[in-house]
Formats: sequence, structure tokens, C-alpha cells
Amino acid sequence: MQGGQKYFDDLTHTVFQGHHQPLKVWIFCLYLMSMNLSNAQIAKELGISQSVSQAITSLPREGVYEKRPQEVLEGEVEFDELYVVAGHKGHPEAVKKKGARPGGGA
Repeated sequence: MQGGQKYFDDLTHTVFQGHHQPLKVWIFCLYLMSMNLSNAQIAKELGISQSVSQAITSLPREGVYEKRPQEVLEGEVEFDELYVVAGHKGHPEAVKKKGARPGGGA
């Protein structure tokens, strides 16, 4: 554009800016994401390729992840359950060997 004019549309200054899908595709995509549909199903519903579906569903997810507040735990923290997957299932000797400290200490 000439004379310092800038282009502005309904996606300017949003996470969708600079992408080639129309706003109605983004809105419908967000609706389908809220229904927990797979990227493959979203692609089918929107009539786009799965790679495009992956790209447009990743963008809002990343935006939400980046904007989430950082939680800082302070003081005494309590949790109810803990599940530990040790690996080497059915081979307790391998778990003991892997957990052994250098120098022979267990």
C-alpha cells in the first residue's frame, strides 16, 4: 500500500493474523475443537487437508498455552496420589541395577 496506509481486517492483532483461512473457517474450527473432534475429522468437516487442520488447530492451543498464568506453589503443598512408572516391568533386578548409585551404594 502507498502513502503509509496499513491493511486492517477482522484478524489483525489476533492469533489468526497472517493466515489464509477466512474467519468463518476459524470460528467453525474452534467450535469443532470444543466438541473434541480429531484433526482428521475437523479437516473432513471443513473440507481442508489434514496438514492445514493440524496447523489451524495448533495455533489457538499454543496461544492459550502461552497466555496461561504461571502457577507458583508456596509454603506446604499436599497432593493425594502419585503414580510412578518405573519401567522394566516384571524385571525388578533391572530396576534395582538402574537405581544403584555409583560406588556400590543402593
